Amino acid sequence: MALATNAAASAAAAAISGGAVSQPRRSPAFLPLKRRTISAVHAAEPSKNAAAAVPAAAKTSSPTVAPEKEAAPKAPAPPPPAAPGKWAVDSWKTKKALQLPEYPNAEELEAVLKTIEAFPPIVFAGEARRLEERLADAAMGRAFLLQGGDCAESFKEFNGNNIRDTFRVLLQMSAVLMFGAQMPVIKVGRMAGQFAKPRSEAFEVRDGVKLPSYRGDNINGDAFDEKSRIPDPQRMIRAYAQSAATLNLLRAFATGGYAAMQRVTQWNLDFTEHSEQGDRYRELAHRVDEALGFMSAAGLTVDHPLMKSTEFWTSHECLLLPYEQALTRQDSTSGLFYDCSAHMLWVGERTRQLDGAHVEFLRGIANPLGIKVSDKMNPSELVKLIEILNPSNKPGRITIITRMGAENMRVKLPHLIRAVRHAGQIVTWITDPMHGNTIKAPCGLKTRPFDSILAEVRAFFDVHEQEGSHPGGVHLEMTGQNVTECIGGSRTVTFDDLGDRYHTHCDPRLNASQSLELSFIIAERLRKRRIRSSSGLNNVLPLPPFSL
Repeated sequence: MALATNAAASAAAAAISGGAVSQPRRSPAFLPLKRRTISAVHAAEPSKNAAAAVPAAAKTSSPTVAPEKEAAPKAPAPPPPAAPGKWAVDSWKTKKALQLPEYPNAEELEAVLKTIEAFPPIVFAGEARRLEERLADAAMGRAFLLQGGDCAESFKEFNGNNIRDTFRVLLQMSAVLMFGAQMPVIKVGRMAGQFAKPRSEAFEVRDGVKLPSYRGDNINGDAFDEKSRIPDPQRMIRAYAQSAATLNLLRAFATGGYAAMQRVTQWNLDFTEHSEQGDRYRELAHRVDEALGFMSAAGLTVDHPLMKSTEFWTSHECLLLPYEQALTRQDSTSGLFYDCSAHMLWVGERTRQLDGAHVEFLRGIANPLGIKVSDKMNPSELVKLIEILNPSNKPGRITIITRMGAENMRVKLPHLIRAVRHAGQIVTWITDPMHGNTIKAPCGLKTRPFDSILAEVRAFFDVHEQEGSHPGGVHLEMTGQNVTECIGGSRTVTFDDLGDRYHTHCDPRLNASQSLELSFIIAERLRKRRIRSSSGLNNVLPLPPFSL
């Protein structure tokens, strides 16, 4: 990972502290964008005339600004779901946009967006291209994607220790998965930008009081009072600063020696020291140490960069389109547009309409994209959505993130796999076993049973084994903190325990112990799959024993 965010962090820090933000120097990797005149280039189709500007899309009533009370313009007729036309960074404004807040002050919103447009990119195009190459390997069964992090990042819990602990448990999980699968593990965090959350209702009612729903710290506050719930565009600047600072620290951890394979025995978190997962991880780590010692004795260097650092990417849901547009840059080497808020973005279940604003925006950026898919997804609709987002069928471009619950997974997923295969589309299939398994505990808190999460993971592998396709990865809401938010696991968290350390202000997350336990179970499944697909004598080394 290139060390790219010092300038970004300092620029945003000045803005937050109230100081004037001078126009920072643009990175030479990107061409400056004019706000109203842009290049019409499709992400999947590099244009020979990438620099030729075309008029931006016609200006329409923006769904992100509260309309004047006295003005009641008729809503434009929704565009037909025909073949996509010319793309522009703001062409999403011609489409129906769901899940966007209504900002009360249009001038303040515009000023904030112009400020963010002047900020340096948080990530670079070359990093996103590298991730796409790695995801293409996962699509072909040559790598495994581990994507994890907070349900929603918050301003209150932002500190270096929390970032380090989540990164550390992801390193542990990747070591376990790599040992079992004997293939590269692609590490992608739900970090450095995962703030906004879609809501099923626009308003929340408590004790007869009705207020706008909390939509994430980059939009409004979670405190249930009128002032906190008003969407505040200044929060986008703070979110930018926190994202840049988070990625800056992640880059340091990934490349500064912390992630060196020689430190594999030192990654254990303190509260897992005396657990079954901790003991099992230590046994695996000692095996890795012995292998490294053998390599050194045989004259093979352990000082190679691959052994002393790791690749780590960031991702979040593409939800707050004004912010995403403000951080979109044109890459000078390819002529393509990249959303430089993250390496990878995904479109959610509530915003994946074929003719919607979010799909319109995503089809024009060249980042690798994810599509969240529930049991409600129609196979033909999925094929059409993939065609829109990846018309050139580029491997690594599209990751399908299934979230259905175990029983629905066994019934629905085979039809989706067959439809995509029949269309000849190349995608990476991964499972999100979290969102389809949320229940309400007797105490009123949301939770997720570990057994249900595990059942969905097993169903995902069973279906792909049945269909002859590749189970390409797992997408988890998890944390390095010792929380009690999901019930179950070998260190059993009960309903009565939920109130002890229930820190999430959104959805429940796996703690480090539960995350590590799940990674061992997945690794064992990958190991057995590897043994069945290969007759090599060197593919029989078992993982440390684990009793279910």
